[in-house]
Amino acid sequence: MSRPYRPLFALLCVLTAAAVVLGGCSSKNTGYQNGRYRGTSAYTVRGKTYYPLKSAHDFVETGIASWYGPGFHGKKTSNGERYNQNAMTAAHKLLPFGTRLRVINLENGRTTEVRVNDRGPFVDSRIIDLSRAAARDLGMIGKGTARVRLIALEDGREPSLFTPDGDMLGLFYVQIGSFRERPRAVNLADFMRTQGYGCRIATHDGNDLNFVQLGPYHSRSVAEKTARSLSLRYRGLFVVAE
Repeated sequence: MSRPYRPLFALLCVLTAAAVVLGGCSSKNTGYQNGRYRGTSAYTVRGKTYYPLKSAHDFVETGIASWYGPGFHGKKTSNGERYNQNAMTAAHKLLPFGTRLRVINLENGRTTEVRVNDRGPFVDSRIIDLSRAAARDLGMIGKGTARVRLIALEDGREPSLFTPDGDMLGLFYVQIGSFRERPRAVNLADFMRTQGYGCRIATHDGNDLNFVQLGPYHSRSVAEKTARSLSLRYRGLFVVAE
């Protein structure tokens, strides 16, 4: 009586084995396995092949950020998730999926944190594509792009960029004014130098403003202390990271 079932049994065995093989192939980029980050295999877009990093350890990058929103909302990202423009996520060409980044808008000093779950942007000179929510945090919705610094996070903080008491190291400036007329910016900068402050006039591509900034300060806490000391004389002071 068992003989008629042998072909069916054999077929089931073949299907089971195939499922195991296919499952093994499909799992290559769908999780953190055997000490490897997901999303580290090479891929090709528009004839160019990209080779993602195996780890985001100590990763720091400076360049132009853009953002993508309603037109992609609900569509699949490169790691298989559905894109949610209201979530704190981003697309990067080379970082492993799941990498958490601190993003600093170098034009206004605002910061946010995102998780990489997509690939892109495949546009020259741009290093990251942010969700709409992240772009809003950074104050770049209207302009569409901004010069940013990316810092890979480990356990929520950047070990190599922080002192033991949590103060952030780097180059920081206190922005005390912005002027379309450069002579006004020069006059304020010259005055602040007579008061003993280091000072510069910064400009940004695509912006006709002249930003008067005190510094540099090598820790955020010192820059913030300077801003507080001048807050009664100058309104709207804020710290800019570079």
